[in-house]
Amino acid sequence: MQATEKSVQPFRVLYVEKDNRQVQAFQQAFDSQIEVVQVADIQAALAHLSDQQSVDLVLYNDTLDSKLFLNSLSLKRNLAHLPVVLLTNQHDIDLSVEPYHGHVIDAFPYNYSEDDLRVRLNYLIQKKEYSRSSHVTHKSASVRIPIGKRLFDIALSFFILLMISPLLLIVAILIKLDSKGPIFYSSKRVGTGFKIFDMYKFRTMRTDADQMLASMASKNMYNAAPVKKADDGLCDTCRLAGTECQRPLYMDQKQICEVLYMEEQNAKAMFSKFKEDPRVTRLGKFLRNTSIDELPQLFNILRGDMSFVGNRPLPLYEAEKLTTIGYARRFAAPAGLTGLWQVTKRGKAKVSDLERIQLDVLYAKTYSFKTDMLILLKTLKAVWQKENV
Repeated sequence: MQATEKSVQPFRVLYVEKDNRQVQAFQQAFDSQIEVVQVADIQAALAHLSDQQSVDLVLYNDTLDSKLFLNSLSLKRNLAHLPVVLLTNQHDIDLSVEPYHGHVIDAFPYNYSEDDLRVRLNYLIQKKEYSRSSHVTHKSASVRIPIGKRLFDIALSFFILLMISPLLLIVAILIKLDSKGPIFYSSKRVGTGFKIFDMYKFRTMRTDADQMLASMASKNMYNAAPVKKADDGLCDTCRLAGTECQRPLYMDQKQICEVLYMEEQNAKAMFSKFKEDPRVTRLGKFLRNTSIDELPQLFNILRGDMSFVGNRPLPLYEAEKLTTIGYARRFAAPAGLTGLWQVTKRGKAKVSDLERIQLDVLYAKTYSFKTDMLILLKTLKAVWQKENV
């Protein structure tokens, strides 16, 4: 057993920082979770990465010309997806624009909170572990469900599972008769404190649903208005000025306008939801409209992966888009079977990504036993509404 643990590669952080005291403080706080390599400037950082040294994350001091470093990374194809966390005193930094976009996954002030940074590191560490193994990793220790809420979840979930066990058996038989495939569907989800776990549902889709997702991107209800491409490939600024493209960007050996590219990226949705989803089976449509497909998540609640009320746990590809400080606050709340967003916006087509995030963040800031009870009561009224999503 000890030999197996030693063979597992640690999570390696390249810390670009001149101040040895800052690096030592970081090492003392996170030494049990990661392995730290310190370099003092851009040249040393690029040299270390060019030597094919295995690095999982770069922690970069913004005073050392982060834009030059990020532009240098963009020129190296093997480092194109290397995640970077920026230490900066810029309060209005926009990570969706170049050169931050695609590299910087989060930004922290120099006097960062250790608990906040630990949440982000836990997520990245667990993501790496899942790439090697299908086993569920440890729970995040930095965000905990209140003891009263947890006791309520255990008692109620056990009681409900005991009472509805005949219904669960009937539904399982009907799913087998309705379409080919397994009875249950499990997917990796990100919940409380960026903890990754397997979330269970009754299967309501065809077995090739995941493969169909890419071809259905244009039907996503969360999509922003499509960006209209001009025939000349120029943005409005360059066209009005009567000049050639002033911000050329090269991708796959083809020149495109950086402004137009960023507009297309910003138009892409963070969440996925479809009206009249063709992947849903005949029985699956009924199970979804009545929320019966969610009942296996009572096992997740009993295990402690989720709570009855909280923010919906997200698939990994959605959670990765919400790691910046403002968005990540939603993960400070328990992952839930139902929540504030479900009872206020459920079934409404005109709900934006920002609205959903704001509701999740609001719940994370204000949740209590009283608000949970109000949401549960509203959920009982909402689960029977008819919606084709």
